[in-house]
Amino acid sequence: MRAPAPRYTPGLNPETIALATSALGGMLGEATDLVGEVSLTVDRDQLVAAMIALRDTPGLEYQQLVEIAGVDYPARAERFDVVYCLLSLTRNHRIRVRVVTDEVQPVPSVTDIWPVAGWLEREVFDMYGVLFSGNPDLRRILTDYGFRGHPQRKDFPLSGYVELRYSEEAKRVVYQPVQLAQDFRNFDFMSPWEGAEYVLPGDEKAAPPAPAATPPAPKASEPSTNAAATPQAKGAMSPVTADQLHKADATAAEKEPADVDKPKVSEDTGDTGAGKPHPDDGPSPKDPDVVPTKGEGQNQ
Repeated sequence: MRAPAPRYTPGLNPETIALATSALGGMLGEATDLVGEVSLTVDRDQLVAAMIALRDTPGLEYQQLVEIAGVDYPARAERFDVVYCLLSLTRNHRIRVRVVTDEVQPVPSVTDIWPVAGWLEREVFDMYGVLFSGNPDLRRILTDYGFRGHPQRKDFPLSGYVELRYSEEAKRVVYQPVQLAQDFRNFDFMSPWEGAEYVLPGDEKAAPPAPAATPPAPKASEPSTNAAATPQAKGAMSPVTADQLHKADATAAEKEPADVDKPKVSEDTGDTGAGKPHPDDGPSPKDPDVVPTKGEGQNQ
């Protein structure tokens, strides 16, 4: 253990409940000891007086406000719980104070007791929409100024058809329809191994081709000279017979040029027809169209 003091001083919960019941009186609605923590439910309209009593009563002395949290129960008429976490530095003990409200009834602000509550109440207002009367600056703190709705409500939609962005032209946050394809919203979670009834993206080419109509077989009395005239579907058998293939090979062999005994060589660029063997020289002596002049290419 890094710190000598435990998180909670053991054995103080029964004493704390007794002192809180005596100090709060009619302001206390319920006091419970669950999972080692004391939870007090107080009247919403008397919240400020109850907090002062918890702070100043000897034996309680909860000097510090640690956190304010919101909880949403949509099925209740007063759907929201506002929970205050208090810490007693002198007694090393913590309690929770809870009030109940809805979207319309405001909760009294405790900023006059703990100034840090201003930021915490703004967070609960932003996330849940709970109003706090007496807060000097009740506005959004986590979302933007033009944001619609409260994200921590349990009925807040997880996906929408509009997106939020900041507009340089309007100098404010604007909403506009989503341009990207949101496949997750209408996604079918059926596994393709279970036999999906649709073509998955990218498998369009894997779809089997439509069966081709089989041409009627020619009669025995009719010649099959026009068998190759009808175009065949992809993957169908070739209508060309073996005799037609032999005749086509023989015709192609007759059209081929005779073999030339002279080997093909290219000793210089003149043999390839690319021009002179050397730019500064005259025509190539091997060029058949060039007749050498006297003394050129001959022994003197």
